[in-house]
Amino acid sequence: MIIVPVKEGENIDRALKKFKRKFEKTGVVKELRARQQFDKQSVIKRQQKLHAIYVQKLQSMQENN
Repeated sequence: MIIVPVKEGENIDRALKKFKRKFEKTGVVKELRARQQFDKQSVIKRQQKLHAIYVQKLQSMQENN
């Protein structure tokens, strides 16, 4: 359950933005989309490997600058 404390006089739009951010961090929507179709384990591993390579390149570029 996501709880967003709202301070006295705080704008409702700001509270809604906090809620959306917390909800996005839980990964519910991402998991739901992943469960809508079956992906082979080899495909998932390949995607994870490509993502790791991409992240590593970004980190090495930041270290060089």
